[in-house]
Amino acid sequence: MTYGLVHDGVGSPTAPVAEIDERLLCTRIEQVTHDVKSFVLARVDRAGLAFDPGQYLTVTVETDDGELQRCYTIASPPTRPDLLTITVKRVPDGPVSGWLHDRVAVGDTLRVRGPYGRFGTARNPAAKYLFLSAGSGITPVMSMTRVLHERTEPTDLVFVHSARSPDDIIFRGELATIAARPGIAVTSVCETGSATERWEGPTGRLTLRLLLQLAPDLHDREVFSCGPPGYLQAVREILELAGVDPVRCHEESFDLGSRRPAPRDPSSPGSGSGSPPHHAVQLRRSGRTIECRADESILDAALRAGVRPPSMCREGVCGTCRTTLVAGDVDLQHAGGIRPQQVERGEILLCCSRPRGDVVVDA
Repeated sequence: MTYGLVHDGVGSPTAPVAEIDERLLCTRIEQVTHDVKSFVLARVDRAGLAFDPGQYLTVTVETDDGELQRCYTIASPPTRPDLLTITVKRVPDGPVSGWLHDRVAVGDTLRVRGPYGRFGTARNPAAKYLFLSAGSGITPVMSMTRVLHERTEPTDLVFVHSARSPDDIIFRGELATIAARPGIAVTSVCETGSATERWEGPTGRLTLRLLLQLAPDLHDREVFSCGPPGYLQAVREILELAGVDPVRCHEESFDLGSRRPAPRDPSSPGSGSGSPPHHAVQLRRSGRTIECRADESILDAALRAGVRPPSMCREGVCGTCRTTLVAGDVDLQHAGGIRPQQVERGEILLCCSRPRGDVVVDA
């Protein structure tokens, strides 16, 4: 594992990743489709940000309902570290996506933290790739595709993107340009045509038969999938039916409620039968000491006690609830929202840390 390094897409580290927590300047806004916008961001001091293709940022916005956070993939490649692009689809009744679409203008700033995440080619380099995406799930694989497109050495990539209609194909023009490069095959699959265009490409949904037509050697490819839960479930079933080695299959989804819970440490207190023990958790900044069961997260115990530390995904992904463990020991089972170096420094994620005894945290 090469965690904490940024790569050029073929496995060789190029620069250390440094996390930021600051306001970025919006330098450009692009209308990508009728309901998708790209926001081009830059650090105020114009310094670059190192990241791996496929990683994401946590964006905090101040809405009328208070502070809200969401995760957005960096869609631009790390080869252009001075300008970061997040591409946001407007979600019906989505408070953050709607706020970004309606309120953010060039010259405004957005508070971001990151980069986070382990999804991507940097940690799983291969000779041949298969990228599968649907809807706005195209953003992490687009960052990886842009890196591969800019490489001078040979590339072998099959990229299959699913969209509702031709009008909903994100980055359509750029995908056509990328597909002209030898070694990169791009196919879009649309459920239907649109009012303005008769779709001539594959119609319907992704199937094993279509996938084998597009990538007959899929067993030899490293597979990266991103999209909504239903799409990812269908992809899992297709790849399993095809007999693709699960070790070569990687997926990402920001519909956080659909993630599988992190496995419990069987040696942790309370993992056996009977009533789990209770431990005292001192929240140093809040000035409170709360009771926390050994089988619940510190965040859940804090919320139950009426204390609301900063948090978002509650599944160890976004890193919003990261804090310092001052004393004691916890069972930390995260999903990529904290780095090994941070754990070594005594930092934890409240949402996926269960106390092994009495603990003190800086929260």
